[in-house]
Amino acid sequence: MDATDAAVLQHEHAHGPAPPPRRDFLKMVAACGAGIGLGAITWALIDTMEPAQDTLAAGAPIDIDLSHVSPGQQIVVLWRGKPILVVNRPEAALKPLQSKELLSRLADPDSNVHQQPTYAENWHRSIIPEYAVMVGICTHLGCLPTYFPKPSPSTPVANWPGGYFCPCHGSKYDLAGRVYTGVPAPYNLPVPPYRMMDGKMLRIGENPPGKTFDLNTIVQM
Repeated sequence: MDATDAAVLQHEHAHGPAPPPRRDFLKMVAACGAGIGLGAITWALIDTMEPAQDTLAAGAPIDIDLSHVSPGQQIVVLWRGKPILVVNRPEAALKPLQSKELLSRLADPDSNVHQQPTYAENWHRSIIPEYAVMVGICTHLGCLPTYFPKPSPSTPVANWPGGYFCPCHGSKYDLAGRVYTGVPAPYNLPVPPYRMMDGKMLRIGENPPGKTFDLNTIVQM
């Protein structure tokens, strides 16, 4: 041990560990500041997107501005503790939903099982074809299906036309939430009560005027 090391040990014994060099200290402060700043920005974004906590707890309707959802994009929001999938389906994604080839591979292509309100008992399972609104819970064991809107290197199955794949046990759904045959999931993804407001505003948790539907009445979540 040289004289310098001995001096450092003597200083630490008497006064505690020596402070880090000024340059290292400045780096540490900058890193902490950046982390705090990023956290504040992230929280601000989340806070502006999420409804108030008392609204969520009460299960009250929530409004979503669809003008921020681009074609092909999916957003996920919470309503009554359930993940609600909202998808902007472009024309190219809607055409395959009516193909005979796809319909032959679906277990309930006409939505005969009560998994949706009457106003979503159509080929696109929604009020208007462009926007899908579904509960993102697999009807097999309650897992969360993954959104694969089109074929890609990460697509989990061959000849994929777009839709949802459940990584837990391999259940598949199309972009209308209709379940495929020969998979563990027995039913289509549920559709919650919702309505389209003026412009591009979607209200989840409220039926259109003159319509009644309670999500608790479906066959299976």
